[in-house]
Amino acid sequence: MADAQITLAYSRNVGVVAMATGEQYKSAEDVLSHAGFRRGQAGAYRLAHADEAAVRATLAHLAERAEARGIQVTASSRRFIGDIAQDIARCLPGQWDTQVEIYSHPVWQEDLVPYLWDCGELARVVQTDRIPYAATLTDPISGTTLLLVERPGHQLSYLVGAFVPEPFGEGFADPHAPRSITVPPFPGRAAQVIIQRYLPAYDRAVHERRIAHVAEALDLIQSEWGSWNELPAATQPGGAVRVEPPVFTTAAGEFLENAWREFLTVLDHAPALLDQCRPATSAWPQDAEVLDQLAVALLTTLKLREDLNSGVPLSPAEHRAQTRPAIETWLAYSQQFLRQARAASPRPRPTVALPKRPHRLTPGQARHR
Repeated sequence: MADAQITLAYSRNVGVVAMATGEQYKSAEDVLSHAGFRRGQAGAYRLAHADEAAVRATLAHLAERAEARGIQVTASSRRFIGDIAQDIARCLPGQWDTQVEIYSHPVWQEDLVPYLWDCGELARVVQTDRIPYAATLTDPISGTTLLLVERPGHQLSYLVGAFVPEPFGEGFADPHAPRSITVPPFPGRAAQVIIQRYLPAYDRAVHERRIAHVAEALDLIQSEWGSWNELPAATQPGGAVRVEPPVFTTAAGEFLENAWREFLTVLDHAPALLDQCRPATSAWPQDAEVLDQLAVALLTTLKLREDLNSGVPLSPAEHRAQTRPAIETWLAYSQQFLRQARAASPRPRPTVALPKRPHRLTPGQARHR
């Protein structure tokens, strides 16, 4: 393969679109600029001409200059991927934003790997095949970002997967990751597959990973809680904060640093899980009161985190006095919470009515209309 390539595609919105890729993609971009193309969003080049004769002349000039510099020019048999992404987005529930991504240099494609949240074909393809460009579809309400790529070796299908949700960090090799799916080139049908198959699996994967994060954080806190719990109480009766002896202050400070850091993970993920829990319809309806106590403790510490992030002055003793009861509550009822969370199912996303295909009349019906 040449060190620089130019892929041409047709977009209904802007006409001919060109994408420069390869290790020497800068050379391809120079040729495009000199041929009359103008750089647009995401690094895609487009022709400003609307006249068909001018377009043909520009393409001929482009082919000439590219050949002289050893740059490969290919006309894609597919529609511009940005158009495909927009058409699919219109058929998905909610308002999805689309963006074309061009991985001009092969190294840029490698940057996808840590953040791709997939255990299927898409993850393999990104690591083994050249993917010069793709499109993202983002739901700003849920934070879901899908990745749409042309399926290598298959002219009539695409792969759809997702990036790892922001609170999770990286997603590579995550056992909870959903499996990418293959969708057809028809937007309505592609959206239907995404709605019916992919998004429910994605939401379940998010749910399960949240549970794993909360369980791990609580286990880590519990492992250190014994030594902390043997220390004298941080407050006097009535909640007044007192001055602790040096041994308490030192031990408490060390524990607080570790416990609070781990409990921040609970604050990040437990609210969404609590929202999914339905104790009345579970095998343990008596957990409803416990979940209420956990929610109150969560609100207290969420307010504390908000104050700390806003720069509200808070002494270590005051911090401990507000933190300890909430953490104790979550440790005491962790098993009830986890069994409710594991029994819960993510709430279904809102759906939209996909455009119906026009009804085709039989010859007999057509004659009698």
